[in-house]
Formats: sequence, C-alpha cells, structure tokens
Amino acid sequence: MLHLTLVRHGQANSDARDESSYDQLSVLGHQQARWLGAHFTAANVDFDQIYCGTLRRHIETARGIVPTLKSELIQDPRLNELEYFTLAQLLYQQQGIAVPTDRDGFCQHLPMLFAAWANNDIANPPESYHSFESRVGAALNDIAAAECPALVVTSGGVIGMMMRLTMGLDLTHMTRACLSIMNTSVHLWQPLGPALTLTQFNAVPHLDHPDRADAKTYL
Repeated sequence: MLHLTLVRHGQANSDARDESSYDQLSVLGHQQARWLGAHFTAANVDFDQIYCGTLRRHIETARGIVPTLKSELIQDPRLNELEYFTLAQLLYQQQGIAVPTDRDGFCQHLPMLFAAWANNDIANPPESYHSFESRVGAALNDIAAAECPALVVTSGGVIGMMMRLTMGLDLTHMTRACLSIMNTSVHLWQPLGPALTLTQFNAVPHLDHPDRADAKTYL
C-alpha cells in the first residue's frame, strides 16, 4: 500500500552563515538519525524505496537510518532544500533586511523571505519560487506513482511545500509549518480517496524519552 514518510534531516551546522558550511550534520544530528533508524527497526517499519536529496545532510541522515533497513538509497536533486542563505544574502543586499543570527530572528525572517521570493521581489535568485514549487511537486508525484511504502529524507522547506501542495496552505501557513518542523521528525502521507493526505505531522517517537529531551532541535 502506498504511503510516503518524509523525514527532515538531522541537526546540521547551526552556526553556519552560508550553504556549504551548513550542509553537514552535527554530532547530535548523526545520533538523531541513528535513533530514528533504531525506532523503525523496533517498530517493524520497512520501506520498499528510500529517497533523499543530494545534499550532504540528506545523505548523512539517510545513511544513519538506512543501515537498519534493507532498501537501496535513491538520490534525487529535486528533493534538495531551497538555498536559504543565498536568498537571505540577496534580500539583504537588495532590500537591507538583515540576515538573522538566532532562532527568534529566523522565525521573523523566513516569512519575509518567502513572501519576497514568491512575489519575485528578489532579483537573480538561484532558483525561482515557482521552480521550487514545481520540482517538489514533480518529485513527490513520481515517488507516489510507484504505489509502495517510501521513505523520503529531505528538508523542512520541501516538507512545508508538500503540505502546501496537498492541503492547499497559503504562503503564511506554509511558512509557519516550516518553522515548526523538528530535525529527524516524521511526516506521513497516505491516500484518502483520490488524493494523498497528511495523516501524521512532526512526530519524533525516537526522541520521546526523558533522557533525550535536549535532542529535540529545530536548527
């Protein structure tokens, strides 16, 4: 039976200020991935197909999970995150909106960035908002077409866009969803009637232990 399980990557380099520096898991990020893989094994959860983006943090997270599973890892660049740091620098250069340095600032900044990007108010972006939306939709439609259980390791922006596409979220609510997505959280889509429907959001059963409270991270 078809179901799509999307997982956000483990904690990356939260001190980074550019794409390349961010794109690697922290020590905790690696542990989060191993814990999730162990949870899937203990719960007898298996997947016919396992996908991830081509970013280092996606591959490292998937490999932290995959050793406990049996399926081949399929890398698809359409599952890559939007280039947040690049877009943030362009927004600063063109409109003077400062790049945030902490989570509170990030929570205020991301909605402004998405709005400017979607309205074509950022000149010469590395990718248009429309292109991001289109590639995410195309990738997930292709994965769903296999009609089998699939694990997809990706990023918060891709998961948020999947919610927008399947639930009709406006940009504001999509951005709020993105901000709430934890590292290595699990999000499940299943067919209800003619369409895929979100049936589980932001679950972290592998972190729901008293000694892992500090392992629940957003950045």
